[in-house]
Amino acid sequence: MAGLRAASAGHTDDMTVDAGRTTDSITIVGAGIAGAACARVLRAAGVPFRIVDRGRAPGGRMSSPELHGRRVDLGAGYFTVRDQDFATVVSDWESRGLARQWANTFGILKPDTEPCTTTGPVRWATPHGLRSLVRDLLADFDIEGASELTDLPDGHVVVAMPDPQATRLTTVPDAVDYEPVIAVACGFDGLDVPFRDAAFVNDHPDIAFVVDDGARRGDGAPVLVVHTIPERAQQHLADPDAVIAPVLDALRELSVVSTAPNWTHAHRWTFAKPAAQHDSTFALELRDGRLVGFAGDQWCESGAPRVESAWRSGTDLGTELVSRLLS
Repeated sequence: MAGLRAASAGHTDDMTVDAGRTTDSITIVGAGIAGAACARVLRAAGVPFRIVDRGRAPGGRMSSPELHGRRVDLGAGYFTVRDQDFATVVSDWESRGLARQWANTFGILKPDTEPCTTTGPVRWATPHGLRSLVRDLLADFDIEGASELTDLPDGHVVVAMPDPQATRLTTVPDAVDYEPVIAVACGFDGLDVPFRDAAFVNDHPDIAFVVDDGARRGDGAPVLVVHTIPERAQQHLADPDAVIAPVLDALRELSVVSTAPNWTHAHRWTFAKPAAQHDSTFALELRDGRLVGFAGDQWCESGAPRVESAWRSGTDLGTELVSRLLS
């Protein structure tokens, strides 16, 4: 990949790899966009690697499972483009019909208040779901199942997952906490919502974001996806379906819908978004003669964690690994 930033953006130890104690093969644990971006860099440099993930499909929190005959984005609501290197990747996606500019104005909903709007950066969406972008980055890479992974595998390792999950495998430098979210998808006969595309929900005890998934995907399907606030999600992590009723009550209260949906689906994200972030784009340490790296959206030296910060993190870590292993 052209235009990669110098690896000084990450936290690294002064290290020399003991080739006699490990191989140059790398295991990437986590097949979200950070792991996929790292894999792309390694492949371009000819560094051998494998990818393991406990999920049934790649994508991580860019999940877009098929529900009632169509893909629905249940994880990240959209992505933005500020990073110039990421912009080059997104331009390629756009040229191939994998991503499209969606909206820069969202609604704002608040109890007992008239709806209004807010304008921000252009939000990007995908006709085939956000997971399709991760699949594109992974290309023909094979992903190995790792449902029973309880420790780091042998050799060099990239840990590309939320810090609370990573700490189950190894020590994470200055690990940050994550907040939960439950996403509820609802299918209707038709929609007449008081916003265009999506809306942030302020000062509500149950929900924080609601999106017209048909507008987001561009197919006009009457499907809403609602994200709870972390506190409401925390109450229902053991039984995500229990949050559906209060979410539907919230939609009626905010005059988003007046009829019952034909179907609903709740998805639990125990580690949805970082409550804080690291001050570098990755970490790389030498442990017992092998390299252990960390990447993800929480490794974000400036701004809020985003899809593009996860891509940046994986890309920078991959670049540093190439430098260490091939120099």
